[in-house]
Amino acid sequence: MDSNALMEQLSALDAQIDALPRGSISAKTVNGHTYFYHRWYEGKAKKERFIPEEELEALRARIAQRKALQAERKALQTLLPNTPGRALHEGDAAYVTIVRRGAALRAFMAPAKNYRRRECYTRMRDYVFGPQQDKVFVVYGLRRTGKTTMIRQILAEMDDRMLDRTAFLQITAKNTLADVYKDLRTLEKNGCRYVFLDEVTLMEDFIDGAAVFSDVFAASGMKIVLSGTDSLGFLFTEDEQLYDRCVMLHTTFIPYREFEQVLGIKGIDEYIRYGGTMSMSGVNYNEDSPFASRENAREYVATAIAHNIQHSLRCYQQSGHFRKLQELYEKDELTSAVNRVVEDQTHRFTLEVLTREFRSHDLALSARNLRRDRKQPSDILDRVDTHDVTQRLMALLDIRNQAEQTVAMEAAHAAEIQEYLTLLDLTQTVDIVTMPGGETLPRTVIAQPGLRFAQAKALIESLLLDPVFSDLSIIERNSVEKRILSELMGRMMEDAVLLETKLAKPDKKVFVLQFAVGEFDMVVFDAAKSNCEIYEIKHSTEVVPEQMRHLLDEEKCRMTEHRFGPITGKHVIYRGETCVVDRVLYLNVEDYLILISNQND
Repeated sequence: MDSNALMEQLSALDAQIDALPRGSISAKTVNGHTYFYHRWYEGKAKKERFIPEEELEALRARIAQRKALQAERKALQTLLPNTPGRALHEGDAAYVTIVRRGAALRAFMAPAKNYRRRECYTRMRDYVFGPQQDKVFVVYGLRRTGKTTMIRQILAEMDDRMLDRTAFLQITAKNTLADVYKDLRTLEKNGCRYVFLDEVTLMEDFIDGAAVFSDVFAASGMKIVLSGTDSLGFLFTEDEQLYDRCVMLHTTFIPYREFEQVLGIKGIDEYIRYGGTMSMSGVNYNEDSPFASRENAREYVATAIAHNIQHSLRCYQQSGHFRKLQELYEKDELTSAVNRVVEDQTHRFTLEVLTREFRSHDLALSARNLRRDRKQPSDILDRVDTHDVTQRLMALLDIRNQAEQTVAMEAAHAAEIQEYLTLLDLTQTVDIVTMPGGETLPRTVIAQPGLRFAQAKALIESLLLDPVFSDLSIIERNSVEKRILSELMGRMMEDAVLLETKLAKPDKKVFVLQFAVGEFDMVVFDAAKSNCEIYEIKHSTEVVPEQMRHLLDEEKCRMTEHRFGPITGKHVIYRGETCVVDRVLYLNVEDYLILISNQND
C-alpha cells in the first residue's frame, strides 16, 4: 500500500475514533447497589459522569470499538515509511500538520462527489472560484452539519490544474499557529494557492493569532478556507483578530426545506425526530444519527455544544472571559452545567406540553376520539386523574443531580450559558404576547429538533414506567403513549413553524398570542401595513371543526384587530392536504415550510 493510501486510511480511522467516547467505565457500590460511571481525561483534567443503567451496554460497546480502532491505527502507522515524530512527508516537503495533496487529496474528495449540496454551498464556491480578495473564508457550525462535506464538494469541482495548487490541512489539538505558519510557507513556496484548514480552533492560540491567515497569506494571493466545530471560537475571532477580514458562513441551522432536499427525506415527523444534522438515514448522507438514542443525544450535547463553549472560553483572552462561569470552570463543572441547562430546557418543554394538554379542553376531545376509535377503542383518558397525573409528571421530570454539584447553579450561570447557546444558533426566542395587557414572555425554541425530541422521548419513556400506567392493558398503554407522543410532536411542529416563519420574515413580527382562555398559535404582524394574519398549528391529517374555534371566535378576533390591525388571513397549518373550509385556509405543513423558505431566497 502506498503512502497516500495509508494516509487516507489513517485519516478515515481518525474520524471514526473521534466520533467514539474516550475513557473507561468504573463501578461504585453504595449501600449494596452498584452505580456505573464514565471516566475520561480532557488534557490533564479528569472528567466523570453517571451512566444510567439503560445506557451502560451501548456505551461499553462504543468504548471497546474505539480501542479496537486505535489498535488498528497503531498497526497501520508502523507501515508509513520514515515517519519522524509528528512530521509527515510528501515528496521533498516535510509538514508538521497532516497535509493532503495530489492523490491523497483526490481520494479524500471522492466520496462526496454524489452528495447533494447544502443551499449555503454557493457562498463557499463563490469565494473559492471568484476573484481574489484579502479575506479568509470561515465555515463554522456544530458537528455534522456539512462543513467538511462542502469542502470535499468544492475540491471535486476543481480541474487538475487547480487541484495541483490545492492543499487540505487537518489540524489537531497538538498543533500550534507556528506549526501551521511553517506549513503554509512551505506550501506557498511550492506554488499552492488554495488551502483548506479543518478544525483550526483546536489550536490553543488560534483565537489570539488568527490574523496571520488574512494579513499574511490571503493578502499575498492565497485563498484560505478555515473550518471547525468551535463556533464560539470563530465568533470571538471575528470580533477581534479577523474583524472585517473574513467571510463567515454558519452551518448549524438546517431548515425543513434543506432537510428534505439534501437528505432525500420527506415528512415533518422525520424532521422532528432527526432534524438538525446532515446525518439522517437517507440516501444522500451517512446513517449514524446523533439523535438516534438518548445516549447519542447526551454525547452530542457534551462534545458538540458543552465542550465547544468551554474550549472557546479557555482560549479567549487568556481565559479572562468566563465571567460568572469562572467558578464552575475552576471546579471542573462547566461542561456538566451546560448539559444541565440544555436538559432543563427539555424538561420544562416536556412538562409544559404534557401538563398543558392534560389540563386543556383538548383532553376531552382526545378522550372522545379514543372512545370512538374503530380499531383500538379505549376509555383510559376518561379514567385518568389529571391532577394526580400532573403531579407525577412534575416529580418525574424535575430531574436534578444536585448531590454531585459542588457549585450551586444560579440564575446568572444559566443566563450566561443561554447567551452562548444563542450565539451557537442552537436556540432562538419567540415571543408570547398576552392579551388584553400585551405583556411579552419568551419562548425558547431549539433549532435542532432531533436533539430535543430524543431527550423528551426518553423522559416520556420514564413516565410510562410509572406505577399509574403499569396496571393498564397493553392496548391502553399503547393508546396513552401514542397520545403523549402526538402532543409532543405537535408542540415541536409548532416550534418549527414559528422559528422558520420568524427567520423567513425578518421584516414582520412573529409571535404567539395568548388570551385568558385559548391562544392563536402564531400571529404574523406587518407593522408597515398595520395588518396581521392568524394561524392554528395542528399535528393532524384531518380537518376537525374544533381546530378553527379560536380563529372564528369573534371576541378574540376583535381584540386582535384592535391591537394589530385588520386580519387579512385565517389559517390552519396541519399535515393534511391544502384546502379551504369556512373561509379558513388549511395549509399542508411541508408545503408551507418549503414555500416560506423559497420566499426568503
